Amino acid sequence: MSTTVIDLDDLDMFVSGDPHVAWSWLRENAPVHWNPTAAGGYWALTRYEDVAAVYRDPVSYSSKNGTVLGGSYRSATDTASGQMLICSDPPEHRLLRQHVHKAFTAPMMDRAGGYVRRYLGEALDRMVADGGGDFAVDIAPMLPAGLLSAMFGIGRDDALRLLRLTRTMIGHRDEEYAGPAAGSMTLVAAQVEIFDLLTELLERRRVDPGEDLVSILIAARTNGRALSESQILYNALNVAVGGDETTPFTASAIVEALIQHPAEATRLLDRPELLDTAVDEMFRWTSTNAYVARTTTQDVTIRGVAIPAGQTLTLWNASANRDAAQFPHADRLDLGRTPNHHLAFGVANHRCVGMPAARMEISLLMSELVDRGLRFAPSGPVDRLRSNFMLGIKHLPVTVS
Repeated sequence: MSTTVIDLDDLDMFVSGDPHVAWSWLRENAPVHWNPTAAGGYWALTRYEDVAAVYRDPVSYSSKNGTVLGGSYRSATDTASGQMLICSDPPEHRLLRQHVHKAFTAPMMDRAGGYVRRYLGEALDRMVADGGGDFAVDIAPMLPAGLLSAMFGIGRDDALRLLRLTRTMIGHRDEEYAGPAAGSMTLVAAQVEIFDLLTELLERRRVDPGEDLVSILIAARTNGRALSESQILYNALNVAVGGDETTPFTASAIVEALIQHPAEATRLLDRPELLDTAVDEMFRWTSTNAYVARTTTQDVTIRGVAIPAGQTLTLWNASANRDAAQFPHADRLDLGRTPNHHLAFGVANHRCVGMPAARMEISLLMSELVDRGLRFAPSGPVDRLRSNFMLGIKHLPVTVS
């Protein structure tokens, strides 16, 4: 067990510091790290091998208590336990996944891709005409707006409203989204407003069903039984948060990476056949969803460290994806990297069900940048989300040529 040299709950490190330096030290010196907090503490795993092993063992490491630290107000166990896909274990997880997966079929992705392409193209046209703008505000939100328009059968304005609410929920400790009283009550208020929106949508779909996610969940049957209203709402929330938050932050991080690595940006523009490997390398490099949490169901030992049952573990995907034991020259951005078995979407039974949507959105973004031959340069300071869960850029002022 390590002493507390590094505090992964120090949000200043994620706003103005470099968490990759901290993760590198932990991988080398304390790969099984106890991180005390005011609420008690948690274990942090930072090596690829350990993170992947825990993902693959849902028997010893449960998701039922929630996958985000502090995700439930005044509750040690997530209130969505056993009802939401990411907060469930087998066999419930397998059954819920079968239903939610129906919203990520190829026809749905084609339809969503049409919305994303249109919204993104219009936004890029405006930015090019203006010579620049705030990529994180003007462009990145168009990716989830397009996805959610198709996925929930709603318009762009409603999709952007949903994005605002999920951003407040994820960024409840960030004053820009939560105000000066950032904290748990902001989280609660955002969740309540999202559930109000989804409940209204649920009532409309019961009367007039469509091909959207909510209609799919209403029609779902498990052993002849319909899903409960809370299961429908929690899993709609799951998809909304996953779809809203990861891809726009990934999009902004990609543009930042291309600015910081001009040789790789040129390489991609000169060799568009690298797009497939470039997309995977950008997921590895950005690792927007920094960690997920698990709870030990029994006493376990990891690298000689005894961890009792009932303890919280955090699996730091962002660290595992820079582990040199898995990725040669892990700290080098290589848009032609192959193989590339990154953990940006997890692995095994908890691999992100929204992976097809995320890959579609980011592939469309990078294709647009290449097809248009766009290059970016910074025109102001980068402003980062105050969170250790989501590695997010709130503002990315750029000029574009």
